Amino acid sequence: MNIETNKLDDVTTVKMIGRLDTAAAQEATKDIEAIEAEAAGTIVLDCSEMTYISSSGLRIFLTLRKAAANKGGKVIVKSISNDIRQVFMMTGFLNLFEIED
Repeated sequence: MNIETNKLDDVTTVKMIGRLDTAAAQEATKDIEAIEAEAAGTIVLDCSEMTYISSSGLRIFLTLRKAAANKGGKVIVKSISNDIRQVFMMTGFLNLFEIED
């Protein structure tokens, strides 16, 4: 899993590339903590190149959502594949996040 972060004004775009499985979620902890610091604005999670998400990956999304809610920001999940959309639907994440195509 690679995470590329780009900040422009109050929008932080986070591109998730590859598999967000348990091992990748553990490795991404430092990146996620830095993104949480930007949670007062808008965080856009670009999932156009994410191929898989595990429960640990879902937990990262929830962590970012909670941090944003606490700081008056928001999280937008962008460009999820049909497989990941199915996981979001089964877990109720479609109702928790603003999803953009």
